[in-house]
Amino acid sequence: MMTELIDKTYFQELARQDPLDVCRRALSEYDDTDRCYAVTVWGKQCNIYPDQARITYVADGRAPFHPYLDLFIIHYLLRAKEIEPVQEWISEKDIPGGATFFRGPHDIPTNLITDRFGNDIDSFNNVCEQLMGTPLELADAAFAFTIAPRVSVAILYWAGDDEFPAESRLLYDRTLAEQFALDVMYALAVGICERVGRTSA
Repeated sequence: MMTELIDKTYFQELARQDPLDVCRRALSEYDDTDRCYAVTVWGKQCNIYPDQARITYVADGRAPFHPYLDLFIIHYLLRAKEIEPVQEWISEKDIPGGATFFRGPHDIPTNLITDRFGNDIDSFNNVCEQLMGTPLELADAAFAFTIAPRVSVAILYWAGDDEFPAESRLLYDRTLAEQFALDVMYALAVGICERVGRTSA
């Protein structure tokens, strides 16, 4: 797995942490022999080797995740707290500092989703079901996803009409704002948008 986007100091920091603490916070497992963490990421088993600065996934026939999602997972192991998701959804603009951060180069690329589906709500639903989404009673269609054991994100979708184009929006379980920096949240959002936008219905 490509890890060029991940500063090696994050792997070094993870290597210094107590595996028992990491596993308790992140609901992960640790193999003493291989010196490897294992955590479920969007339904895939992800193996993180801090000493080797390496991330691998158990093959499941699907395309690999965007490298930004790998970046998020390192921060998840480093920063996750013992907080259960509460299914109370906030936008990136509701996160302290988010209104100014999530713009320009950090604008959430939900266009990757709307460019893929347009007004085809059925295809959006099919892809979200393939990706293990749980339907929500929001927008024209919406699904919640468990990205990691303590990480829940929702994707909302509205079909377009003669006046307005299709629109998609990401919402985050409010507990994420207590655990991760804004740039880490952005990496998570890019990884999600990219995966939903390229999965075939």
